Amino acid sequence: MRTGEKMANITLSVPELLYARMQEHSEYKWSEIARKAIEQKIDEAEFLDDLRSAAEAKTARKAGKLISYRDAAKRLGIKP
Repeated sequence: MRTGEKMANITLSVPELLYARMQEHSEYKWSEIARKAIEQKIDEAEFLDDLRSAAEAKTARKAGKLISYRDAAKRLGIKP
């Protein structure tokens, strides 16, 4: 979190037993822990999105090359 960054509020539901356990450890800033966990999960999801995009782009390039090879072979009258 950056200093001065605007914050949005969300409501988080936890089971009552977990909430009671959290209250026993009030020395922790639970909202900060939740915020960091959410940010980490978002970072992981974005990383996986980037990997998928890269894989799709590579597959598209391979498909494009294959089509180009087939077109060239067809024009030359040879079997690819």
